Amino acid sequence: MATTVTSKGQVTIPKPIRDRLGIEPGTAVDFRMDAGGNVVLLKADGSRPRSRFEAARGVLAPSPSTDEIMALLRGDD
Repeated sequence: MATTVTSKGQVTIPKPIRDRLGIEPGTAVDFRMDAGGNVVLLKADGSRPRSRFEAARGVLAPSPSTDEIMALLRGDD
């Protein structure tokens, strides 16, 4: 995702990045350079965003057991 630097040296952090990191107005951020010379944007409080797996946990209802599925297929009551 590309963005443009303003004459004041400001950039807009794209919404998908803000959403992923949980950055809201007033959130402090930190910029660091990694060993490869890339700039990394972090929340200054050191918290890590939830993984996509953590975010999905508990979204679906519990699955029926194998025995319950077999009973449905057999037409058992």
